Amino acid sequence: MPKADPRRVAVLGAGPVGLEAALYARALGFPVTVYERGQVGDAVRRWGHVRLFSPFAMNVTPLGRAALGKAALPADGDCVTGRDHLTAYLEPLSKCDALRDCVRAETIVVSVGRAGLLKGDCEKRGQAPFRLLVNQANKERIDEADIVLDCAGTYGNHRWLGEGGIPAVGERQAEPQIAYGLDDILGRKQDSYAGKSVILIGAGYSAATVACNLTTVAETAHDTWVIWLARGPKTQPLPRIPNDPLKERDRLAVRANNLASRGDGNVEFHPSSFVQAVEWKGPDKGFRINARCGGKERAWDVDRIIANVGYSPDANLYSELQVEEDRGTLGQVRPATAEPNFFVLGAKSFGRNSQFLMKTGFEQVRDVFALITGKADLDLYQSHK
Repeated sequence: MPKADPRRVAVLGAGPVGLEAALYARALGFPVTVYERGQVGDAVRRWGHVRLFSPFAMNVTPLGRAALGKAALPADGDCVTGRDHLTAYLEPLSKCDALRDCVRAETIVVSVGRAGLLKGDCEKRGQAPFRLLVNQANKERIDEADIVLDCAGTYGNHRWLGEGGIPAVGERQAEPQIAYGLDDILGRKQDSYAGKSVILIGAGYSAATVACNLTTVAETAHDTWVIWLARGPKTQPLPRIPNDPLKERDRLAVRANNLASRGDGNVEFHPSSFVQAVEWKGPDKGFRINARCGGKERAWDVDRIIANVGYSPDANLYSELQVEEDRGTLGQVRPATAEPNFFVLGAKSFGRNSQFLMKTGFEQVRDVFALITGKADLDLYQSHK
């Protein structure tokens, strides 16, 4: 362990990037506290039934492997489920010697500011400690930190399915009944979808996964029917990446595009579609949904709605800090924000851009600590190989 750095590091989120950031900080001698509003790997836990595109070797680091010692891990080439990754790697990592006393689960950071300063105060911001309003067990307190790493992610902070990105008419009232995430359609939620009519909105990999899973259900529950709506004009919703190094991602795109363009598997696909209104009719009575498809008004009565329309970062946390955002994605313009020693890492740094990979987050951690320490060539991953 190097000489201790007295600067206190607060990490927001105990997901893959948050735990990695904490581990990196501890290896450099920083005092660290990790704040997690749920349990370790909470977002991963929620989509844990889904298999990762990327092989296991891309989702771990030399630092993490060293912290776990001789623990049995999946093979480097295995594409494991989120749940398996959580069990094999993230949970043990949170309990390793370096981190076991750092993680505060079920602890919400409500807001972050600067001691004695408002957002518009520009002088000496780097000299004032951060003040964190923390809620733990329904009791609030103030914690302080010198460095804050926001690794809270975006999963669960869904976007809206209406045209223009705003809620469709009636969507806010129907919101509790709409599935915005990745339901376990082939597992514990299968009975909720088998034999049902389903509207699926979205054109990314989450929507592709759902479409493929629903067609698998339809192989045995033949009355299962999927109406797939996408905003883009193409009859194949997922653009394939030339020579995609992640073969599982490419296979998913091929299968989903075939479903969309050929009408296989009880799927009807409608490009150039914009949802206008949603009406929830009540328990076990389904929905009525109105959309404009190819310039024509359409309406369907369905049993379920799945809105895989993406996620947005929650900026309320740092509304009193000087943090810049990309106008299009709401992600971060650069790793070092205008706010000294405040960094947004992981999926949240990508904003609405869904192309984030864990490997990218680990590279961000390395680069940010090079900035924090002022050592441009600092790379603990190389030294632990």
